[in-house]
Amino acid sequence: MKRLLKYIVAITVVSTAIILLFSKKKPEESFYPRDYEGIIESGVIKAVTEYNAVSFYVEDGKVCGFDYELLEAFAKEKGIKMEMTPEMSFEKRLDGVSKGQFDMIALGTATTSQLKDSLFFTHPLAIGKQILIQRTDNENYIKSTLDMGGKTIYAIKNSPAIMRINNLMNEIADSIDVKEIAEYGSEQLLAMVSAGDIDYAVCDEMTAKAYIGKYKNLDMSTNISFNQFYSWGISRKAPILLDSINSWLDRYIETKEYKTLYDKYFNRKKH
Repeated sequence: MKRLLKYIVAITVVSTAIILLFSKKKPEESFYPRDYEGIIESGVIKAVTEYNAVSFYVEDGKVCGFDYELLEAFAKEKGIKMEMTPEMSFEKRLDGVSKGQFDMIALGTATTSQLKDSLFFTHPLAIGKQILIQRTDNENYIKSTLDMGGKTIYAIKNSPAIMRINNLMNEIADSIDVKEIAEYGSEQLLAMVSAGDIDYAVCDEMTAKAYIGKYKNLDMSTNISFNQFYSWGISRKAPILLDSINSWLDRYIETKEYKTLYDKYFNRKKH
């Protein structure tokens, strides 16, 4: 429990500092959902993402990340600026888009039927799975989803992982004790499993594999879902923005610049 509190305090401090650094909104600022015309008129597209080693992070004083650089390329072509705010809570990201605080979620998000009620999804950016995270030396090592019955599994609150676990309980005809984490992201879950504070967590494959070299005692080989499309989430009040991004993606994905960017983050060697 002391370690858990340590993780919560640490990530709260880091997240607050990052949000204060990158967010330019004022406390009294009011928000409203915008579509493409309003974004172009304002000259700024506002996105929310997760601070992690794939999407958005700071290295040697420079902002990096697949989603950050990809959206930056879109903004550059359209002649506008980009503001990207890191938010560790999946629930707060959805709420921010719904209220118009952000125009979109620039983060590879599994396109589930449940989330389609809250978001439009762009054309797929990647394909991946939900996977189980556990220690390689765990005495109760889970070899398949059938072994998950009766276990305590941690996942990010309201994320696609939660939806998948709930469906899995019906498939295996057994209960799973699901603990939903609200205030931090996948890296913190991996760190907690690695340290022995918790035994099992579920998160998306792409993010988990970005940390495979950092947490060498973790096993990430057990899939709990089939391949899923991962896309950006767009406000349902912005259908023209959705069409504009999709049209741009269809062209940009065929370029050398995109292939270089994709390889940089998804085909890099893990050390």
